[in-house]
Amino acid sequence: MGASVVHWEIVGRDANKLHAFYSELFDWKINSDNPMRYGLVEAQKDGAIGGGIGQADEGQTGHVTFYVEVDDPEDYLKRVEKLGGKTIVPVTEIPNMVTFALFADPEGHMVGLVKSA
Repeated sequence: MGASVVHWEIVGRDANKLHAFYSELFDWKINSDNPMRYGLVEAQKDGAIGGGIGQADEGQTGHVTFYVEVDDPEDYLKRVEKLGGKTIVPVTEIPNMVTFALFADPEGHMVGLVKSA
């Protein structure tokens, strides 16, 4: 069985504005009560996946992407490089939250990796 998509993400210049927009548009409950003010969106029903809405770094416009759960993100980044993609963000751990990485496919599309628990 292949790896599963476990999270999606929308990042933009004004996270608070995006929180309000998507909350009203889709009636999403967005919890941004964390130090990064990253808005976590819970899955709305069985079979759905949750996501997040966050603030872009200074000077960046943002992105929309999805995250795939894997057992060894570093190994997958090596495979990405072999297959013609490139690492955007190396394996990064946010303590007590997540270990992730970001890569670009050969056409430049950004995709995330999340380490399985």
